[in-house]
Amino acid sequence: MSISVEANLVGGRFTTEATGDPIEVRNPADDTVIGHVPGMGPADVDAVLNAALEGARAWRRTGPIERGRVLLNAAALIRADADDLAALIVTEMGKTTTEARGEVGKTAEFFEYYGGMGRNSFGDVVPDARPGTFALQLHEPIGVVLLVTPWNDPLLTPARKMAPALIAGNAVVIKPATETPIITLRLAEVLTRAGLPAGVLGTVTGRGSQIGDLLTTDPRFAAVSFTGSTSVGLGIQRKLAGSGVRVQTEMGGKNAAVVLADADLDLAASVVVAGAFGQAGQRCTATSRLIVQREIAAELRERIAAATGKLRVGPGSDQVDLGPVVSRAQQTDIRSRVAAGLAEGATIIAGAALSDGLVERGAFVQPLFVSVDTENSLWREEVFGPVLSMIEVDDLDEAIERVNDSNYGLSAAIFTRDLGAAHRFVAEVDTGQVSVNQPTSGWDIHQGFGGFKESGSAFKEQGTAALAFYTRIKTVAVRTH
Repeated sequence: MSISVEANLVGGRFTTEATGDPIEVRNPADDTVIGHVPGMGPADVDAVLNAALEGARAWRRTGPIERGRVLLNAAALIRADADDLAALIVTEMGKTTTEARGEVGKTAEFFEYYGGMGRNSFGDVVPDARPGTFALQLHEPIGVVLLVTPWNDPLLTPARKMAPALIAGNAVVIKPATETPIITLRLAEVLTRAGLPAGVLGTVTGRGSQIGDLLTTDPRFAAVSFTGSTSVGLGIQRKLAGSGVRVQTEMGGKNAAVVLADADLDLAASVVVAGAFGQAGQRCTATSRLIVQREIAAELRERIAAATGKLRVGPGSDQVDLGPVVSRAQQTDIRSRVAAGLAEGATIIAGAALSDGLVERGAFVQPLFVSVDTENSLWREEVFGPVLSMIEVDDLDEAIERVNDSNYGLSAAIFTRDLGAAHRFVAEVDTGQVSVNQPTSGWDIHQGFGGFKESGSAFKEQGTAALAFYTRIKTVAVRTH
């Protein structure tokens, strides 16, 4: 029986051709097959990259205003297609409809924001001490960049990387996660309709075991931007060390929220619950560690336990708070991590009720609020699921120490009415993102984003900071007489 296969974008042409067998894409809510994508091999990747090298030369010569116009066109098309794109995210990844619509809207904003930069300066006039001489600093594209994107934000993360890369004048090759590739192919269709020239964008769908190393070590790429697991990201850093290829990694997080005794507990409880369990905990910025000052620990525990117990879990297309996790494999991994943590002494404070047969029907996981010690694996290791772990501390000093006692350094939050405590927290926590009376997640498109330690690399994403990764500076001196 023949099957329908989605098409990759190669040299301006959409094609289902590939040397490997097609890859199934499943709905995590019910395990049904919703589509197939090509299983590309080394020869297929080579064709995409050769087209991108040609595309990079043409796109570099295209003026920034025209580049920006293409991105603005794409934003308008994304908004026009919003309902269909959101429905695909719900079906392919498992997000709730509300979360999927938010992702589509933010994706459009990324293209609008960077599209508007087409009219910004792409360089500066700088002083020169020599008589009769003026000097310039030109910001140039770096060439062809590889984007390796994850399944948890399968439309937003490609946009976060693509938009600054494209406005800077680079060509892009994107490898989406095998769990959620279809939405990326839809984005490629949108950009083609928006007027992106042939070769400037190429998509690669395939099994990481067959093409992952080939992609990330090909010297024809000027840069690799990766979002995903810490182990894979660190592996890419090691492989490319000394190669001259730029590397940007946005990896895991074990994000902590601190609640001091003077905090607004209604605010803290609602924000922490949303930060921990939104998107079924599948966000690198999700709140997974809760650090509470001892005086108010019992009261806050009671509030969060009550809210956790009321969470509704089901298919993302229903009126629920949490959809499924992305796959059966992810479901199994989360449940095994929870079992290990409980065996190490963690205790369950509260969990949401799941309807009969839900776990068997799809990749659903029970949201849990647990009490742990600081050596428990649920406290130290990234679960990437709906699990919130809590400890108690005596004061702000101990709270900051506990936040920083982690291999990760992505995001942290504090809830307090004390401005002095808030300033100390901001200054002393070792994380790339810090919130006061706000969640650890939810960073806007124009705000620089990225973590420290094993959560990231030197290059930030988002905002004007993102352009540093996708451009190089050429300094020019001109003697006029």
